[in-house]
Amino acid sequence: MTDTSREPRVVIVGGGFGGLYAARALAGAPVSVTLIDKRNYHLFRPLLYQVATGLLSADEISGPLRSILSRQNNIDVLLGEVTGVDTQKRVVRLEQHDVPYDFLILATGVQYNYFGHDEWSRIAPGLVSLSDADRIRAKVLLAFEQAEELAAFGSDQTTPQIEKLLTFVLVGAGTVGVEMASTLAEMSRMALAHDFRHIDARSARILLYEMAPRVLPSYPEVLSAKAQRYLEQLGVKVYTSTRVTSIDADGIVANGQRVPAATVLWSAGVLASPAGRWINSATDKFGRIIVNSDLSVPGHPEIFAIGDTAHVVAHSRNLLGIKSKQPMLLPGVAQPAIQEGRYVARLIRCRVAETKPPGPFWYWDKGDLAIVGRTYAVADLRFVRFSGFPAWLVWAVVHIYFLIGFANRFFVLVQWGIAFLTKRRRVRVLPE
Repeated sequence: MTDTSREPRVVIVGGGFGGLYAARALAGAPVSVTLIDKRNYHLFRPLLYQVATGLLSADEISGPLRSILSRQNNIDVLLGEVTGVDTQKRVVRLEQHDVPYDFLILATGVQYNYFGHDEWSRIAPGLVSLSDADRIRAKVLLAFEQAEELAAFGSDQTTPQIEKLLTFVLVGAGTVGVEMASTLAEMSRMALAHDFRHIDARSARILLYEMAPRVLPSYPEVLSAKAQRYLEQLGVKVYTSTRVTSIDADGIVANGQRVPAATVLWSAGVLASPAGRWINSATDKFGRIIVNSDLSVPGHPEIFAIGDTAHVVAHSRNLLGIKSKQPMLLPGVAQPAIQEGRYVARLIRCRVAETKPPGPFWYWDKGDLAIVGRTYAVADLRFVRFSGFPAWLVWAVVHIYFLIGFANRFFVLVQWGIAFLTKRRRVRVLPE
């Protein structure tokens, strides 16, 4: 910093897990913080699929950034979309303004990767934002409504159209794909089972396609196998080692076979935001910025990349504190982003105070959790692996704990309780 008469300016781009936790960790620090996001809310993305399937409402898993940070006196929140970064002048470019920085934290998140077929996004939406969740919920509910209308007024010739409307295809069997497939299966067989007079909602076909040899490919094989068995018990048809080569308004083509479907949902892969291009930095094949061991960008010690924006290779420790023998590439999930945000905030505090900085970033690996049904999940805590209801309890506790705000935790618990007892979905009104 060249100007010692003012507080150093920290600009954070992105109000997701990494950006928000970095901002909160800078509370009370002798810095001026500006948080920029194109949306005015923080979203708890691990529960976004429950908004898309009508179990929760949008406000129960999100909160206004201004409200969350309202008691933090050293922060400004700006609603805007970043168009670039001038690393020479040290300014972040918005459409109308430039925001100067002394430290820059890039926590810009991801977008879905359609592998060169961006036109598919209009037909097969991914699940990143609240608007995506609303769009998916509307597509699913509208498919049932249209099938009911055809069944009520159509003839036998409309049967193929009804079957197409009641076929739901999910491309990609990672965590989001598995969660969506299981929830759609339970939704059709429980929540909607008695709502229609002319169709049987339980006859809906849920098809899950995965190019890898197994579902949840980042999990141990034993847990993947258990997850697939449970999905099949729910009625989900799982197709592994199967590549989807075409998507259009009539359905998909998978391994050369045409599959008619009115609803196709995408969860097959993600790309980082263009932040790497903003600062002309080296990136991996997914667009993530390759960072140093302190999460700074090579050649720019004042710029940090965290969360889904960063390619981070670091040592880890499990829940028992045992250090890994080899460093690992950190996954793009909430926990690495949270810990990276806190680490960068601590590092900035040390630099401002001119005290000894912390050592290289290391990751406290709390394991992986994936829900596969209303009372079934799989858990890999590294030193122990288990599934079923105990894993679901761990999943529920972790997700409630990391929700922002007491009110959100309370209302989500209430909605889960009601849904468990009644097997119903509360948010089932089609948007106009």
